[in-house]
Amino acid sequence: MTNVCTMIQRSPSSCRRLLTLRASASSLLPPTMTSTSYKSDFPGVLVLCLALAALVAKVAIAYNTLGTNDAVFFYGFGYGIRKYGLAWTYAHSIYFNHPPLTAYYLRAIYALSQQQWCRDHGIHFPFLLRLPGIFADFFVVLILVRIAKLNIGFGVPTWALAVFALSPVSLMVSGFHGNTDPVMVLFLICAAFMCLRNRPALCGVFFALSCQVKIVSLLLTPAFFFFWLARGKTMRFVIPMSVVSAALWAEPLLKCPALFFKNVLSYGSYWGIWGITYCLRLTRLDCFSRVSFFDLSVAQAVTMSLLKLVIVTATIAIAWRRRHLAGPALLHSLAYIWMIFFIFAPGVCVQYLVWLAPFVLILSPAFYTYLLAASSIFLFVFYNVTAHGLPWMVSVSMNEFREQWAPYSLLPWCVLIAGAIALWRRSSGSSARLPLINYEVVPVENG
Repeated sequence: MTNVCTMIQRSPSSCRRLLTLRASASSLLPPTMTSTSYKSDFPGVLVLCLALAALVAKVAIAYNTLGTNDAVFFYGFGYGIRKYGLAWTYAHSIYFNHPPLTAYYLRAIYALSQQQWCRDHGIHFPFLLRLPGIFADFFVVLILVRIAKLNIGFGVPTWALAVFALSPVSLMVSGFHGNTDPVMVLFLICAAFMCLRNRPALCGVFFALSCQVKIVSLLLTPAFFFFWLARGKTMRFVIPMSVVSAALWAEPLLKCPALFFKNVLSYGSYWGIWGITYCLRLTRLDCFSRVSFFDLSVAQAVTMSLLKLVIVTATIAIAWRRRHLAGPALLHSLAYIWMIFFIFAPGVCVQYLVWLAPFVLILSPAFYTYLLAASSIFLFVFYNVTAHGLPWMVSVSMNEFREQWAPYSLLPWCVLIAGAIALWRRSSGSSARLPLINYEVVPVENG
């Protein structure tokens, strides 16, 4: 100790150089060798542990249940595609409205589920159907944790990430329902993350993959297109997206383009079970009374067209106005677009509520929490009614049960409306406001 003090007194400049070298050497060490990194990484590790626990719970639910009638339909689709082909399935089932990538997966897991070793181990078709969505949820949490660690002007608090990782909506949809919606969400969040990383080609690939899972992803095309247009990288986004889409759509485009357009590209969801169309059905007017997605009345068809026009117009306006904003603002733009979609959508199925979840979480963790609570109540009532109470084994949605669960759909819809109004009022006058009225271009943010 005496020698150290003597050295400092005799040569303060040398001591300063020594301290500088020591600090430089410390900066070269890997993060795992610094004590502060353990503190900074702990929230992320905690969230990932919760996400892993949710994954195990979903796998257990999927293994021990059959899910909803969607799983039954998908089993029939898998059988038809394997035996008769994709074009035949489009022609003989008005309910098959999925892009070819989903069709190929259904064909593969149908063949796999017929293997004797799968049957011996209880690996059934509904389990295999839900498995990609279960893992997709986990990877979405991974990406959100990564985004939260980026120094990009905003962050998601640890408590909100924990709530998202343990989301009851995700547990019910991915673990029990049986559909491909969580996979679409994963590809979308990957595409958005590539915008933060300035990777237009990878963004195009991931966005194209999301459109191959659920065609509704095409609604978000203006947001990504104008984002890269403002940065002079349009073709680096468009070309990979077009190549992937053309390759995966090749079979229906060459063999049955009219059926592909009719079943997939022009699908409009169910009238009368969500939002505005449900409220119109409550009027008891004959012209609004049919609950379906085909053979609708003229009034229903006109109303659906007007609602779609509102959604598309607002989407283009948001994408154009906010094209110059920094990368993080794109995530907010996607949240705004999803909010507008769900507020004005002619029809929404219960599993759709996972679509907007990660984007609303990034936009406003508090708003996400309210929406999660409302959506959880709605979904629990829906599955509990259609599965005839706990424990849920199989859930079959039939017309005679509709009036028992349909009123609860107003909960998340009203929360979305209230949240949109609150966000618009809170951010009024700022460049991040919800652009429903003012369509002037938002300038580039400084810094």
